[in-house]
Amino acid sequence: MTLSHDHRTRRRRLGVGALAAGLLAALLTAQPAAATPDPGDVPASREVSKSTETQARKVIADGEIPGQDEIVHSANVQHLANIPKDALPGFNSDLAFQGRYAFAGNYDGFRIFDIADPKAPKTVAQVLCPGSQNDVSVSGNLLFLSTDSSRSDSSCNSTTQPATEKSSWEGMKVFDITDKKNPRYVAAVETACGSHTHSLVPKRDNVYIYVSSYSPSSTFPDCQPPHDGISVIKVPRKAPEKAAVVSFPVLFPGEGPDGGGNPGAPTNPGVSKTTGCHDITVLPSKDLAAGACMGDGILMSIKDPEHPKVIDRVQDNVNFAFWHSATFNQKADKVVFTDELGGGGGATCNAQTGPNRGADGIYDIVGKGESRKLVFRGYYKIPRHQADTENCVAHNGSLIPVKGRDLMVQAWYQGGVSVWDFTDSAHPKEIAYFERGPLSTDTLTVGGSWSAYYYNGYIYSNDIAKGFDVLKLTDRRTDPAQRVRLGELNVQTQPDYFG
Repeated sequence: MTLSHDHRTRRRRLGVGALAAGLLAALLTAQPAAATPDPGDVPASREVSKSTETQARKVIADGEIPGQDEIVHSANVQHLANIPKDALPGFNSDLAFQGRYAFAGNYDGFRIFDIADPKAPKTVAQVLCPGSQNDVSVSGNLLFLSTDSSRSDSSCNSTTQPATEKSSWEGMKVFDITDKKNPRYVAAVETACGSHTHSLVPKRDNVYIYVSSYSPSSTFPDCQPPHDGISVIKVPRKAPEKAAVVSFPVLFPGEGPDGGGNPGAPTNPGVSKTTGCHDITVLPSKDLAAGACMGDGILMSIKDPEHPKVIDRVQDNVNFAFWHSATFNQKADKVVFTDELGGGGGATCNAQTGPNRGADGIYDIVGKGESRKLVFRGYYKIPRHQADTENCVAHNGSLIPVKGRDLMVQAWYQGGVSVWDFTDSAHPKEIAYFERGPLSTDTLTVGGSWSAYYYNGYIYSNDIAKGFDVLKLTDRRTDPAQRVRLGELNVQTQPDYFG
């Protein structure tokens, strides 16, 4: 059943955990830089009205939400560990996994954890290499890092500079992680509009990278609309220094200065104009990809990885403001798209916003081959309201691999971590959760879980402010997933769990 406030199991947070012994210093020397979110991402903290401040304190006093920094969770969730931020002060961002290691992005670089004992993760390395968002993924002995902020150059010593400077650099960075304690920076590839996120299509000899980025404004001289496609980078595994852009497929062809994507306002008030993609999830076993592209959701064939082809496109101009990310189910007959209403910095998990905005949209995939279509079935949003000082909206999540059921764990910023069942596309329901109380009761302070992913029996969450969390889920509906073991997981490159 769906959990309500009356069924919550509460406990006071006694501590946030100790740092692993022997924490290494930053491996690469760089000029520290504050996390400065890009357009469309979470904004800086801001003061809120006195009525909002009163609201936050009142709902805490009434027991409707956890107290400030208090941890609560459903009875089927255990909080095993927390590792606070350390040498990297920026926002924590995305996660990737390989063997006994977790790779955690941060706006100031990335961190590598040894998770052989999930109850006591240990820091193996911290690499200082500023360049938001530092979306991270791994394949073999290579690690890939996205840069989507104007930098003085491509090095890890770069500094922030205005995008109008001709020397500004944005794009993909490549590291050799053969030695996890000493990652080695081996290549950089500049891409149009930088790299907000990226997705890997791994092959035997090469790794293809689909670079998602978008044109936020006319202030970026190398990022002018129409920016209706993605950069495809080819990285030779044996010679990653030769990585290069090999194509720029246009996904939204059209006439005029803005191309063929969703025109946004005033045609569609409250909807983002499509000037690129925010995130793409690929399903290599099915030669499919799903793109969340600002004002549009798309389904693509990736039979030719250098030239992905759009086979269907949908819009939701009533409830979706910003198509953010996508997740296939195991059978590849459904896609969950997320709407990042408010750019991740708004308080949208409240009664005023309602259950259908800032939510997930569940689409069935019907038909065959290149005639497949996306058909809307329902929305899912966490059933717990948050304070008006908490940023909360649908964000990054992954499947929990159980045959015969569609289960997912998902981050909701300060809404916490939600585990939910969408086997019935039209009637999804939450089955577990974990969350902290607001970071502040008088200021809308950005924080919460950026990514929450299931990997080899545990849930790992990268909290923007609080650090790296490990959760254990014990539930008859999800327990079969514990038998599934992966050697590597990049959530935007979905595995065939049972192939």
